[in-house]
Amino acid sequence: MKRNDLRNVAIIAHVDHGKTTLVDEMLKQGGAYHENQVTTERVMDSNALERERGITILAKNTAVHYNGVKINIVDTPGHADFGGEVERILKMVNGVILLVDAAEGPMPQTRFVLRRAMEMNHRIIVVVNKIDRPDARLEEVEEEVLELLMELDATDEQLDSPMLFCSGRAGTASLSPYEAGTDLKPLFDTILEYIPAPEGELDAPLQLLVSSIDYNDYVGRIGIGRIERGILRQNAEVMISNFHSDETPKKTRIVSIYQIDGLNRIPVESAEMGDIVCFSGAENITIGDTITSPECVEPLEFVKVSEPTIEMTFQVNDSPFAGREGKFVTSRQLRERLYKELLKDVSLRVTDGETTDSFTVAGRGEMHLSILIETMRREGYELCCSTPRVLYHEIDGVKCEPVERVSIDVPEEYMGSVIEKLSARKGDLIEMAPSGSRMKIEYLIPSRCLFGYRSEFMTDTRGEGILNAVFDSYQPYKGDITTRFTGSLVASEDGESTSYGLFNAQDRGSMFIGVQTPVYEGMLVGECPKQEDIAVNVCKKKHLTAIRSAGADEALRLVPPKIMSLEQAIEFINEDELLEVTPKSIRLRKRILNTELRLKAQAQKKKAAQ
Repeated sequence: MKRNDLRNVAIIAHVDHGKTTLVDEMLKQGGAYHENQVTTERVMDSNALERERGITILAKNTAVHYNGVKINIVDTPGHADFGGEVERILKMVNGVILLVDAAEGPMPQTRFVLRRAMEMNHRIIVVVNKIDRPDARLEEVEEEVLELLMELDATDEQLDSPMLFCSGRAGTASLSPYEAGTDLKPLFDTILEYIPAPEGELDAPLQLLVSSIDYNDYVGRIGIGRIERGILRQNAEVMISNFHSDETPKKTRIVSIYQIDGLNRIPVESAEMGDIVCFSGAENITIGDTITSPECVEPLEFVKVSEPTIEMTFQVNDSPFAGREGKFVTSRQLRERLYKELLKDVSLRVTDGETTDSFTVAGRGEMHLSILIETMRREGYELCCSTPRVLYHEIDGVKCEPVERVSIDVPEEYMGSVIEKLSARKGDLIEMAPSGSRMKIEYLIPSRCLFGYRSEFMTDTRGEGILNAVFDSYQPYKGDITTRFTGSLVASEDGESTSYGLFNAQDRGSMFIGVQTPVYEGMLVGECPKQEDIAVNVCKKKHLTAIRSAGADEALRLVPPKIMSLEQAIEFINEDELLEVTPKSIRLRKRILNTELRLKAQAQKKKAAQ
């Protein structure tokens, strides 16, 4: 049976190519809002972190109605680190809208998500977005998309995919690059014509694959997925099973069922094959589980999500300032929170660490883990994090490391310093092409060699460069490399920083703190340009004397401190340093706080190395 009154489609693209903005307009023109209703921009980015950073982190469902057909739309993240979200969401849909920026063209993440969609034989609608950009290159981008499809061994049908030209912000679409269009009707019509309607058996026993998990304080865990066959009814007894697990299926009861309409969840008594539904009642449901009828327990295979490439150690905050700001500070609370995150993030891995109060957390990239840390600190957690480490694999007896495909867009005058830095970091140049007054460069570079480079890149290109990276493959280990060429200024005393102490210390390097900042011994207060650590006393006070001199009371001129974001702090720390994260503060510190003990440990390490 075909459900001609229904279409399930996901919107996939590289970060910042305008997915969420296009969904906004689809909702407006699909009748999701009543007349004169006040609307917000990027309404699907409901999370506070998403709105602050202007990126989508979690995939979200919505639906619009057009010509009597309900179109379920899934808005997906564009950042490579959240690729796990995209991979599992593709199991819920029958086709994808591939969005490509009219100026930037296909980017690394476009390649990654497109390959995944093609592996599942999804139909593809190519949408060239932002055609109203002054630097749009419509004909060239059209060719680049076709080249990408050929590179990924597309079938003849996929090569003939319809191509539309949109302005997400203006809410227009057209079939020709030379016409602006007046509304999104061409896009809606193409979805109805080209994306296949869900097919399946309506009279067969129930089968529903859970692709996403939500949580509500009142009803507990909410499973989200598409009904593959049969009918899901309220209060029906069902079985939970998993294709990849040997556990015996568990019996449970569906308490409530919701269908998504616009931005709301509408309670329903039953849902049919092809519908994307949210349901509650199954307490221990996880992503990848299958809900079936008790008479016919046939679990469905879940998509294999790409493995994590980097790991960090999360541990209990043991600094002298521990417990001052956070509500959750014990190892038990930290452990519970990390394992709870596993239930909704399929590309995260958590294992108990070497000590009882530490945990190894592996993810898809620095952004992936930094978003987790930021979310936890906002919830009231205190913790310490180590520097990121890449995960090595042994393939045919050879030690291999993750390599990333880096796409760079820079003004020509800064190209020399970028190429010089990336070559020094063991990067292999694949492609270089001019694009107006800018250059497009592609590199293959080991993941570990990118640590700490992004902030350096922004400085080298005066903030005008664009750098995007996506995991490419595992390749043989490229040898040791130094990625940090600076040392740290370490506080030698506890207390509060003074302008006199900071004035004397700022000659040694750039400072991270300002006046009257609480400081403890072993805390990093600045960066030293030499590759060594220097102990400084920023709490030093000026001795009071009875002698007066001209200029004695002149104000000390302090250089403004360098305030780091969470990502910059993660990139900066060395192996013997930790990042202390609390709800109100981000501090950098040494693992061994005592200056004497730290120097002894360093001397022993040098001795052992010799």
